Amino acid sequence: MLQIPSGTIPYYESGIYLPLLLIILEKDQRIIEQSPFKFKTPYLQLIDATRIKIEQELKETKDYFTLHQMRLVRGKTDDLFTEYQFYFGGVMECRRYSNIRLRNQSELLLAEYIGKS
Repeated sequence: MLQIPSGTIPYYESGIYLPLLLIILEKDQRIIEQSPFKFKTPYLQLIDATRIKIEQELKETKDYFTLHQMRLVRGKTDDLFTEYQFYFGGVMECRRYSNIRLRNQSELLLAEYIGKS
């Protein structure tokens, strides 16, 4: 049975996590804009700088997908798991990610990206 090459898994996971980070930053930006912070600008600038880095990396990931004829499709979601379908060269592999893992990994990645800003 053919399998998805293990070297492509980090790209698939980037395709999962980076859009999640952009959604999180969007929501956080709206909250900060509506909050009674005295100085909102530094927080908004930090979010903008982080979002730019994530968008650049997401573009690189999408370019890699196109170059290697890869595709990522989000499948069913329930209270515990989210399913993703990885397509590579005519092969489809279905993987289920725990929603808790998605949340925890997103938090770690966000801290990493903010640390780089």
